[in-house]
Amino acid sequence: MEASVKWLDSMTFVGRSGSGHQVVFDANKEQSTAPSPMEMLLMSAGACSSVDVVSILQKARQQVLHCEVKLTAERADSIPRVFTKMHLHFEVTGVNLSDKQVSRAVELSADKYCSVSLMLAKSLTVTHSFSIKAAEGLACAD
Repeated sequence: MEASVKWLDSMTFVGRSGSGHQVVFDANKEQSTAPSPMEMLLMSAGACSSVDVVSILQKARQQVLHCEVKLTAERADSIPRVFTKMHLHFEVTGVNLSDKQVSRAVELSADKYCSVSLMLAKSLTVTHSFSIKAAEGLACAD
């Protein structure tokens, strides 16, 4: 895997992935125009885990209509201001979702599949939770 990051101006940088996609980073605290590198890391953990949770639930034939993960993180007070804690809360909406299946999907992501979260867990406390919202009367298209 390869990537590059190029300075644009002020504290704004553009990253380019090996697959050719670009993302802007901005570390300007007063007038930022894009997420900071730490915000991107936090969102990366959420994206990685969400992919797992949705995929696992779909394979279990659960009718998932919506999945959102809300992330919170705490940082050290002194430099380097690394994350010390991170929490991922999954809000899963669907038709007749099984509490057991959602719990299993979140657990598998946390303990086995999400490489971002698992890598971070070697340096900080990462916790997970979930809630289920029923979408009765709505059917998922296959």
